[in-house]
Amino acid sequence: MSAPAPKPWIMGIAPYVPGRATSEDGRKVAKLSSNENPFGTPDAARAAYRDAAMHLERYPDAAAVDLRSALAAHYGVEADRLIYGTGSDEVLHLAAGTFAGPGDEIIHVRYGFAVYEIATRRVGATPVVVADRDYATDVDAILAAVTERTKVVFVANPNNPTGTYSTREEIARLHAGLPSSVLLVLDQAYTEYLEPEDDDGGLELARTASNVLVTRTFSKIFGLASERVGWGYASPGIIDAMHRIRAPFAFSIGAQAAAIAALGDAGFVERSRSHNREWRAWFSRQIDVLPGLRAVPSKANFVLVLFEGALTAEVAYKALMAAGYATRWLPGQGLPHGLRITIGTDSEMRDVVDVLRTEVGNAG
Repeated sequence: MSAPAPKPWIMGIAPYVPGRATSEDGRKVAKLSSNENPFGTPDAARAAYRDAAMHLERYPDAAAVDLRSALAAHYGVEADRLIYGTGSDEVLHLAAGTFAGPGDEIIHVRYGFAVYEIATRRVGATPVVVADRDYATDVDAILAAVTERTKVVFVANPNNPTGTYSTREEIARLHAGLPSSVLLVLDQAYTEYLEPEDDDGGLELARTASNVLVTRTFSKIFGLASERVGWGYASPGIIDAMHRIRAPFAFSIGAQAAAIAALGDAGFVERSRSHNREWRAWFSRQIDVLPGLRAVPSKANFVLVLFEGALTAEVAYKALMAAGYATRWLPGQGLPHGLRITIGTDSEMRDVVDVLRTEVGNAG
């Protein structure tokens, strides 16, 4: 008996693999595998979420008017040029689904966010993977890969899983080199961890250019990963087209209320950024003095640790898991020699370094 046949491009998708929260034997471990905020969620956001529970019988506002107004006021953008979705992941999928299809090409870097290839293949487009420059985005490689079939270019800045960063000048040069018919998607999931002087100018580009979409999320510094609130900013034409395929109710009333409250807690955001800045630098220094280990310079809330000596990433991953720490080993993304490690609390980072120091000694 025959059965419905999935499209061949769907079967070519490697499913997304989330970061682990438990060990192989089911033990709960410290989760340094998903780049979550070690300080949790702002108190005001928790309170807003609890208050919203009094209205669970109501559909959320499909137009997200209050959230768009709050975003517009906070970031100085126009509310009617915002789109929103179930995390920035959905906004990335909307970009691919609106502007590409079978026969088209979408470009992303070799060590880019795993969702880019999934979003590309989901719509039947062809992923074009370009080489990096020592794990960082190579603007020249991207521009060299553009053809008449290119419809979208995905660039994460800072990049995930490498943590590398492209300057304002590099982003401007990339945009200037792209045909106006190609949509440049700047995925800024980790942008709130940047220092003000590191702003890549993405929002300004999206305000003035007709082919730039900036995406952001509440899952990282705002501590709302479970609520899946993402958004994007672009020209009216891009936003209008994307809205045509957007799900009408992307997230719950509680999620919207919590996101609005989180935007208003500047102290929580600054505390998170300051802690991350201090401990990311400390952790990177400790890694770089261990024989055979190298920390890729990061601007995000994680560090990609490369294992280039006797100690392998797989052995280190298992040792850290046994010690109670889940990290992200990424052989499926071409990084069998690397672990992406979220910046956690000060005690967690000290413990991780102690484990790695011991394993380096054992391997030597």
